[in-house]
Amino acid sequence: MKKIVNLIAIVSLLLPCMATAGKPAGSVYIDGSDNKSALILAHGKGKHPTWLVVDPLRKGVSEQLGYHTLSLQMPVGHETWTDYADDFPDAFKTIQEAIRFLKEERDVSRVFLMGHSMGSRMMSAFLSENPTTAVAGVILAGCRNNGGKPLGCEDNIKNVTIPVLDIWGGDNGKDYDSASERSYLVSKTYTQVEIPGANHKFRGYEKEFVSATVKWLEAQP
Repeated sequence: MKKIVNLIAIVSLLLPCMATAGKPAGSVYIDGSDNKSALILAHGKGKHPTWLVVDPLRKGVSEQLGYHTLSLQMPVGHETWTDYADDFPDAFKTIQEAIRFLKEERDVSRVFLMGHSMGSRMMSAFLSENPTTAVAGVILAGCRNNGGKPLGCEDNIKNVTIPVLDIWGGDNGKDYDSASERSYLVSKTYTQVEIPGANHKFRGYEKEFVSATVKWLEAQP
């Protein structure tokens, strides 16, 4: 009998852990309380969840819209950006974990994705390869087309049917050129926004970047 009691006690301790897996490792979360919308963010090459671009946006969206925001720790460690293609499967798993956490553990019904630079390549590739994933829209900041699949944003975005905000700093030639190459995709669901004077990191133009993104989110059904 004592063994049975001990076994029941152990199981009762394990059940909460089994029922909730928690947020992805290394991620940074702002709780949106009973808000049903959330934004998942992915930083650029070799960075972290509270780095430039993603940090002001996650805070701004939380403060202005009350959304849950979950900034992910994406794969890092490569000096050469093309080497990150090998890490995309791991990045996809992290994104899937984030979506599950918000929908199952935070009762969120509407999830938006956002990526900056390498993060935008990862997010666009994830959607291209997982077209049935229930996501409300995606924000791609400083997304570039070179590298081929899965790195090239243009190739990825062609397969994305959900609403897209394609946003970039106008003072960066590479971002401007990539966005221009994608301009033929503009439609009712595909929006392009340039932040004049901003560089790839939107440094000094964080307010304008956050404002444009919030405006787009507010316009989504």
